[in-house]
Amino acid sequence: MTTSPAVPAAAAALEDASAYAAAVETATKAAAAYYASGESPLDDDAYDRLVRGIDAYEQAHPDETAPDSPTGKVAGGAVVGDVPHTVPMLSLDNVFSAEQLVSWAASVERRIGRPVEQWSVEPKLDGLAIAARYEDGRLVRLITRGDGSAGEDVSHAIGTIVGLPDRLAEPVTLEVRGEVLMTNEQFEHANTVRSEHGGPPFANPRNGAAGTLRAKDRAYTVEMTFFGYGALPLPASGATLAADMGEWPHSRLMTHVAHLGVHTAETTAVAPRTLATVTEVQSRIEEIGALRPELAFGIDGIVIKADHAADQAAAGSGSRAPRWAIAYKLPAVEKVTTLLDVEWNVGRTGAIAPRAVLRPVEIDGSTVTYATLHNPADITRRDLRIGDQVMVYKAGDIIPRIEAPVAHLRTGDEKPIVFPEVCPQCGSDIDTSEQRWRCVRGRNCRLVASVSYAAGRDQLDIEGLGATRVVQLVDAGLVSDFADLFTLTREQLLALERMGETSTDNLLAAIDGARNQPLSRVFCALGVRGTGRSMSRRIARHFATMDHIRAADAEALQQVEGIGVEKARTVVAELCELAPLIDRLTAAGVNMTEPGAIPPAETAAAAEDGDGGGAPLPAADAGPLDGMTVVVTGAMTGALEKLSRNQMNELIERAGGKSSSSVSKRTSLLVAGEGAGSKREKAEQLGTRTVTPDEFAGLLSGFLDQNA
Repeated sequence: MTTSPAVPAAAAALEDASAYAAAVETATKAAAAYYASGESPLDDDAYDRLVRGIDAYEQAHPDETAPDSPTGKVAGGAVVGDVPHTVPMLSLDNVFSAEQLVSWAASVERRIGRPVEQWSVEPKLDGLAIAARYEDGRLVRLITRGDGSAGEDVSHAIGTIVGLPDRLAEPVTLEVRGEVLMTNEQFEHANTVRSEHGGPPFANPRNGAAGTLRAKDRAYTVEMTFFGYGALPLPASGATLAADMGEWPHSRLMTHVAHLGVHTAETTAVAPRTLATVTEVQSRIEEIGALRPELAFGIDGIVIKADHAADQAAAGSGSRAPRWAIAYKLPAVEKVTTLLDVEWNVGRTGAIAPRAVLRPVEIDGSTVTYATLHNPADITRRDLRIGDQVMVYKAGDIIPRIEAPVAHLRTGDEKPIVFPEVCPQCGSDIDTSEQRWRCVRGRNCRLVASVSYAAGRDQLDIEGLGATRVVQLVDAGLVSDFADLFTLTREQLLALERMGETSTDNLLAAIDGARNQPLSRVFCALGVRGTGRSMSRRIARHFATMDHIRAADAEALQQVEGIGVEKARTVVAELCELAPLIDRLTAAGVNMTEPGAIPPAETAAAAEDGDGGGAPLPAADAGPLDGMTVVVTGAMTGALEKLSRNQMNELIERAGGKSSSSVSKRTSLLVAGEGAGSKREKAEQLGTRTVTPDEFAGLLSGFLDQNA
């Protein structure tokens, strides 16, 4: 993923003094709500555009600048505190593009009169800044940023924040500064607990952290997480840090903070790094932006700092922000819009899924009109209503989701969401015994979709059996599930409209060929809930035969990578339900083994027969890609030209490797075909080995002909 400039839209246009005054009032109120409780009426993108508009107006009309304007002030000038900071706790200025970053870096070097020694690059965490004061290693006080000069005492939250220990590993006296936030898991738990106690759900994790940090008299407690990003010595009262702590590079200082037991971003996928050039900084920004959807916590940008204390001192600070640090803002992935309706769709397995219909909103470079709602229980827990203003989240290629309603914006005109009483597809009863509702007819409710999926290219790959032909077979009473495909006769097909001898023979040949597909594809064709192409391949490689899969209990299934307790139970239940279909497929001569895979029992027996009782043998013969993580990008050529991406992934896994869709430090090999773009660039940055399709085919040698 390439990190695009974060400017989502032009700054708000303020045509006259009246519009300017109204904008200042709106921005000030929004900032006050944002920093006090997190319940701002504006999302971050709307607030940024408004403040940029205010700044543009003031640049054009400097004599009209209002004294309460949010520009040039910490926290927009909307927050005050009563606990003085030992050193001002400033905000950061922003840049929104690579060009602006280069210009800022050049200005820092002009200010200090020489090149910056090195840059520190770290994630900009989406939470609330606090100062944690330690005396002789004991946590004694927590203070919010406030207006930068003084903040609010929130020491009552001590003991509820993961990563901020009550005692440090050494009896030092210092102040650690960082961000308090809720991880995605903490946010979900907090909303569950809050709903159970009759409170409205938090709109997003930052809103949850802001409200929780200041809450003193709640009947419940929820956790938050701290990430340290700075530290400074305090007047000593006992043992102290080294006298030269203030001269340490920022990176060394944060390593020491982590050594003391304080949580930093060092152990995350977006760990801080020190880099020598702005070009390297830009590459790291790209990396962090690509990792954003996978993170367990929210970030809204990347912070770039001059690492050495001497460079920081030479660059100095303004009244609002240091001149030696900047925030590179990432594209907004979270915005507020209106929930217009809820649609209820039935999937090919009979699962009934709600989908939110939204007032269109631009997020992360695309227009979002729909969002996932998971299940009815999720709707109830989030207390969603038609007409709600809702916080919608989208990052990268992830399907947009509604985090929660913005409850404080409700007008009273919102309406309850009506749940279906019968299946929206066929009118049958609904099984509501589990969180995800399902039509009692199961796969028969969407028979055409189920059979079409099974016949698809990445499953049984039956050429000539598209949805139109499946409808014809179902309407003629010839197919009630996809096992019936293998019992079709030439006479039955010739009796159908638009089925001549050639098309009939071709279809029968394609169906006959499907009998020889590997187990992984047959299992995928079953459409077991909670599994897809990759999971089906992992299950088939682990168990080797359908009999072993069917004999496995939930505990045995959890030995497969990516299968947890709940998914294991679902797979076991699904296989019981699908037993008659599997039996009919077996009777029809459909292959039920995975080439090259060894059943777990045979693997264990082989290990017991080995010398000295060594480690168990692998579940399959070691191939040329054994232990390697391989990413394929671009158009394949030569011997690989006709393989679909799914077939490439199958080939990789049969050769002992693991297929992946994104380049990371864990990537062993990138197969880069024609048109390879950002993935090739990232592989070059990480030093990942890259090969052409022809080189990859040569690496597999005879294995390609045997297994492709």
